[in-house]
Amino acid sequence: MFTAYIVVTFFTAVANTYGAIVDFRRPQWVLDNIAKWGGSHSWLFPLGVPKAAGALGLLVGIGVPLIGVAAATGLVLFFVGAIAVVIRAGWYSHLPWPSTYLLLAVGSLALRLVVL
Repeated sequence: MFTAYIVVTFFTAVANTYGAIVDFRRPQWVLDNIAKWGGSHSWLFPLGVPKAAGALGLLVGIGVPLIGVAAATGLVLFFVGAIAVVIRAGWYSHLPWPSTYLLLAVGSLALRLVVL
């Protein structure tokens, strides 16, 4: 079970690192999406920070379990919020993106709690 935890946590950390980098680099497609969801371009950096912190926390959490639980819990809450924003904007075709990140975070949290 510990191996599954490591694999899922690694993929979750990589996915969130990618998400943070995209937010920090601000490509045009991200600017377009946030505008369509009713957000501001100035939100991208603050939205990237929890993803980066969560990714780092997941990796640190491999050795320090409570940090891993906190990081995974934070990411779960973050992506529940992201799904709520997409639903509120009525852009249902984009639900697979935050849902995938949410499932990864839930998997990391569940497996961290099992191997705690």
